[in-house]
Amino acid sequence: MQGHSIIASTGSDQELRGRIFNIQKYSIYDGDGIRTLVFFKGCNIRCPWCANPESISYGYQVMFNEDNCVKCGRCVEVCPVGVHTPNGIDRTVSCIGCRKCEEVCIGGALKIMGQDMTVQELMDVIMQDYNFYLASNGGVTLSGGECTLQADFAAKLLAECKRMQINTAIETNGSTALENYEKLAPFVDLFLFDIKHINSINHNMILGMGNEPVRRNLERLVELNANIVIRMPLIPGYNDSYDAITGAFEYVMDLAKRNDSIKRIDVLPYHQMGKTKYDMLGIDYPAEHVKAYSGEQLAQLEMFFKTFDFDIRLVRH
Repeated sequence: MQGHSIIASTGSDQELRGRIFNIQKYSIYDGDGIRTLVFFKGCNIRCPWCANPESISYGYQVMFNEDNCVKCGRCVEVCPVGVHTPNGIDRTVSCIGCRKCEEVCIGGALKIMGQDMTVQELMDVIMQDYNFYLASNGGVTLSGGECTLQADFAAKLLAECKRMQINTAIETNGSTALENYEKLAPFVDLFLFDIKHINSINHNMILGMGNEPVRRNLERLVELNANIVIRMPLIPGYNDSYDAITGAFEYVMDLAKRNDSIKRIDVLPYHQMGKTKYDMLGIDYPAEHVKAYSGEQLAQLEMFFKTFDFDIRLVRH
C-alpha cells in the first residue's frame, strides 16, 4: 500500500502536512516517562479488535454522539456536500473536513476526525509540555492508524523533535514498505513494534495480508541496532492459542540473541474500550462477540509468561 502525503500550497510556498486525528497529552503507556501521543490517520490493515476505528480510513469522518444531539438542524444547513440530512448522517457521502458542522453544533454531538497539520503546528502543541518530558525522561510517540504510511511527514516531525532533544518513539504494525522504516530509524529512539500473529496463513486470514513484511522489517531494524519493544495484542479466539503465543515468543527470543536491540515483549490483553466509537462512526464492531479476559485468566497468563527466559510483561491499562 502506498503512503500518503499532503502538500499544502500557501502562496509560493509548499509545505508537507500530515493527517492527524488526535493528540493525547500525559500518556504513560507508550514509551518512557510522560509523553505526547500524535495519532496519524490511515491504516493498511484491518484488525477486528481495533480500539481506534477512526484511525483506519485516511479520509475525514464524522463521529456522531446521538445522546448529545438536540436536533437543531444547524449541521444540515451548513454542510456543503450533504453528509448531514434531516434524517441523520448519510454515510455514503464523503466528508470533506470543512468542520462547519462541528463549529455550529450546540450540543457537542459532532466531531470531525482528521486534521491536516504542518510540523510547526504540531511542534507548537508538543512544546507546551517540554518541561514534563525533561523531568520524566518522556517525549513524543507517533501512533495511529499507521504512522509509517506518512513516512516523509513523520520523519520531518521526528527530526524536529530530535533537534529539540525530545525523546521519540513510534508505534507500528510493522507491515509497510521497508524504506519507511529505514527512513524513520535515524530519528526514532524506540520502536513499539507489533507482532499480531506469528503464523503467516492465520495472519492473512485475520488481517488480509501475510506477516512476511513484518518479519522483514523487524529483522532489518535489529540489523540497524534500533531499540525495540515488541507488542503483542492478545485476542481471545484470534491469536491466543498455545502455538500462537509460544511461536511468537520463540521467534522474538531467537531474534534477540543477535544483539541487544529487542528489550522485552509487552503483551496487551484485549479490551472493548473502543466499542462506542464504532457506534458513533456508524460502523459494525467486528469483535462484538469477543469477551475480555477475566482477572483469573490474566493471572494465569502472567504465570505462564514467567516460564520463559525473557522479559515478558502483561500490560494492564
